[in-house]
Amino acid sequence: MRVRPGAPPDHGYGVGVATPAEQLRVGRRLVRVSNPDKPYFSELGLTKLDVIRYFLAVGDGILRALRDRPTMLERWPRGVFAGAKIATRADNRGDAFYQKRLPAGAPDWVRTAHLTFPSGRSADELAPSELAVVAWAVNLGTLRFHPWPVSRHDVERPDQLRIDLDPLPGVGFDQVVPVAHEVRAFLDELGLVGYPKTTGGRGLHVYLTIEPRWSFGDCRRAVLALGREIQRRRPDLVTTTWWREQRDRPVFVDYNQMARDHTMTSAYSIRPTPAALVSAPVAWTELDDARPEDFDITTMPARFTEHGDPHAGLDERAYSLEPLLELADREKLTAPPERSGSRAPGTGKRRGRGRAPG
Repeated sequence: MRVRPGAPPDHGYGVGVATPAEQLRVGRRLVRVSNPDKPYFSELGLTKLDVIRYFLAVGDGILRALRDRPTMLERWPRGVFAGAKIATRADNRGDAFYQKRLPAGAPDWVRTAHLTFPSGRSADELAPSELAVVAWAVNLGTLRFHPWPVSRHDVERPDQLRIDLDPLPGVGFDQVVPVAHEVRAFLDELGLVGYPKTTGGRGLHVYLTIEPRWSFGDCRRAVLALGREIQRRRPDLVTTTWWREQRDRPVFVDYNQMARDHTMTSAYSIRPTPAALVSAPVAWTELDDARPEDFDITTMPARFTEHGDPHAGLDERAYSLEPLLELADREKLTAPPERSGSRAPGTGKRRGRGRAPG
C-alpha cells in the first residue's frame, strides 16, 4: 500500500464532526480505525488512516523492529500541529504522552511483557507479535514506538546492543556519519556486524544482535568501552563525557541508552514534526549520501517496496559481547550509575539536560 499525498478527501462532514469508523483487515484480524479522516500531519494533508497505511506498507520492517519486545508507545491522539507538546513527569499538560502500560480496551490477541522498573514499580507493557497490533496502536495515536532491547521471553538480558551517536545542539548529520563509519570499522575488527539507521533527526543508531547472556550493566560497559575506543580514534569528533555542559566535541556516544528502562525510537517510527520524517534503516554503502530529510512518511513506502528492509539481516546471527567486555575490563570500566530517579519519562536523559527518546 502507498501513502496518498495531498489533502484528505472531503466526505462532506463538517469541521470537528467525526467521520465513520472503518475496518482494515490486517493478517487474520480486523482492526477498527476510528475517525479515519482526522488530520494527523495537516501540512502534508495526511490523516490518521494515511498513517496507518504507512505502517502497513513497511509492515515487515516495523514488525521486525518490535516483534515480542516490550514497547512503550508515544501517542499523539490529536495529530501533529503547531505548538503541540508532549507531557512529562514535570509537566503533565500536553497534547501527547508516553504510555508504558497496556492501554485499556486492548483486544485479547494483544500480548504483553511484565516489567519491573528501577523505581520498583511494575507494568504489563505492549509486546507486538503481529502487524495488527501495530495498526491497533497507531489507531490510538501512536507515531513512535520505543521498544526495549530485550524479548518478552527474557526481560533481564538484552539481545540487542544499541549504539546511540548523539550530536550536540547545532551539530549536523554530516559530522555524525564519519563517527558511524569509525564504529563500523571497529566492529569489523572485532568480528561484529552492526546495522545503522537514522533517528528521524540529526543522529544515528547502530544496532547489533547479541547473545542474551549479559545484564544491562554489562551492555552499558560494552558500549562505553566502544565509545572510548572511538573517542581515541576520532578525538576531534567524539566524546563520552556524560554531562552535556562538559562536552567539548560534537558527537556523544550515549552508552546510557543501554541502561535498564531506557528506550530508543524504533526503525520506521515517525518523528512528530510537520515534515513527518521517519527513523530509516540504511545500508552502510548509502550512508555518505543519505540525509535525514530523505526519509519521510510519503517516500518510505516506495523505498521499502523497491529495496526492502536494510535491517533484514539484523537477527540472522547473535554475537558474543566478550570482545567488548574484555576491552572494558582492560580499561577498568565499571557500569555507570542508573540515575533512575531523575530521568524524564521514557528517556535515557536527566530531566532538563536531554531530549525525548530517539
